[in-house]
Amino acid sequence: MRKLAVSLAGLATVAIAVAGFAPGPSAATPIPLAEKADTTPSYYSLKLPAGVTVADLVRDGYDISHGHGSRPILVATPAEVARLRDRGVVLGKTGNVYQPVIRATAAGTTYYGGYHTSAGHEQHNAAVAAAHPDLVKLYDIGDSWKKTKGQGGHDIQALCITKLTTGDCALNSTGKKPKFVLHTQIHAREVATGEVAYKWIDLLVGSYGTDPEITSLLDTRELWVIPMANPDGVDVVASNPTQPVMQRKNVDNSAGGCPAADAGVDLNRNSSFQWDVQQGGPCDETYPGKKSVSEPETVAVQGLLDKIFRDTKGGVSEPAAADTTGVFLTLHSFGNDILAPYGYTNTAAPNKAALVALGKKMGALNGYPVSTGDGGVGYFAPGATDDWLYGTRGVPSYTFEIGPDSGSCGGFFPSYSCFTSTLWPAQKPALLYAARAAATPYGKLP
Repeated sequence: MRKLAVSLAGLATVAIAVAGFAPGPSAATPIPLAEKADTTPSYYSLKLPAGVTVADLVRDGYDISHGHGSRPILVATPAEVARLRDRGVVLGKTGNVYQPVIRATAAGTTYYGGYHTSAGHEQHNAAVAAAHPDLVKLYDIGDSWKKTKGQGGHDIQALCITKLTTGDCALNSTGKKPKFVLHTQIHAREVATGEVAYKWIDLLVGSYGTDPEITSLLDTRELWVIPMANPDGVDVVASNPTQPVMQRKNVDNSAGGCPAADAGVDLNRNSSFQWDVQQGGPCDETYPGKKSVSEPETVAVQGLLDKIFRDTKGGVSEPAAADTTGVFLTLHSFGNDILAPYGYTNTAAPNKAALVALGKKMGALNGYPVSTGDGGVGYFAPGATDDWLYGTRGVPSYTFEIGPDSGSCGGFFPSYSCFTSTLWPAQKPALLYAARAAATPYGKLP
């Protein structure tokens, strides 16, 4: 499981996964000059030979973050493509990682045509809370890894949006209003996800008193938003504003032994539910950390969810109580999919029928199919946030994979014009529905 550190446009260092099969270069072996000719990554479809699985390639260090459904997509450099073809893998290029940036961005707050930096999100959160004290409570729920080390970093922020009355938005599970939580950018390079949170916040606070549906939601629900679950990682992504860095993990380099660009922990493998040490080594994109809940970002998010949701579920194989309230959505990119629990196994979740039913209701609005487990390709996600919340608290929890596999509106870095014209409009009705469904997610759906 080794990686190759490369430079994009001479401005930012990007970690690109390479194979761990022999023969191959060790971490100390100089990269041949022929492999330095073109290090620009692209997206590829995969057709695997007999005896090779998606899980094998992930364990070998390849960047296949979206191997669910029937469309596993590889992110690879030309050198990696050559190695895989030598191994018998049939690859078809499906698109470019980067799209042209067609407009300037404001220094410090936006990048890549309009996506918001960590500072941009923080300024927005503060401004919204100050402008709408009757609707918004802003919480500091913990620190990023860098902040815990005195290296700068960020607070992990969460907003609770509702028409505030006594007892609302308290950090406990006794409030009367059902809770909907939107959780985004846990994988820093999935830039469209954080932008959905930004738009969602503005939609809610800007529509109260004028839009009857949203007014009703704020009167009867607590709508929680965690816009940046991985702000240190977002800093890395935004450090090259025209070709964002492909930083997936946080920036925890304490494990050692990796180039700086390859260090970090996959926060979506770090929860205390079904954590799996076999997910990868410190240099791999799916490295789960030295132990479960090892990362301060995980502590912050898991700690908040633990406080605001009551436990209505027993063991892994036991269903949640029928009167469970709440819905949790974590947004990722890409694939145009809704993933319902469980994601760590193909064994059906005890509430599978109800989880899929709610997923299909949301999918009817954003056009996404619903799947569970590995989707048939052997790529699981143990230690994921959504599995943790459903598995330990019983709250219906879903991953939305935002955007298509390729094209100007697809991949990790869609054009910002696509976000405003396509990606956000597709998610808006699904989010509104999820918020309504939080009152009776296992009962009669709205």
